[in-house]
Amino acid sequence: NPFNTATTIRFSLPQREHVTLKVFDVLGREVATLANAELLPAEHSVVFNAQGLSSGVYFYQLKSGRFSETKKLLLMR
Repeated sequence: NPFNTATTIRFSLPQREHVTLKVFDVLGREVATLANAELLPAEHSVVFNAQGLSSGVYFYQLKSGRFSETKKLLLMR
């Protein structure tokens, strides 16, 4: 999943839920909040623009209801 400058994070919701989508660096510091809202059931796409961040490993965390998932991103410049 290496990307340069921007990448799209896609997810689907089976029902209306409050969703938070955050990006963290390898030290656990939050570098971006991409979503923090109640969303309708549907397929969703959120663009993460990493302009201004250095190359390296980042993690995004998606939370909605009881669901939580964390995945790795690799920013290469």
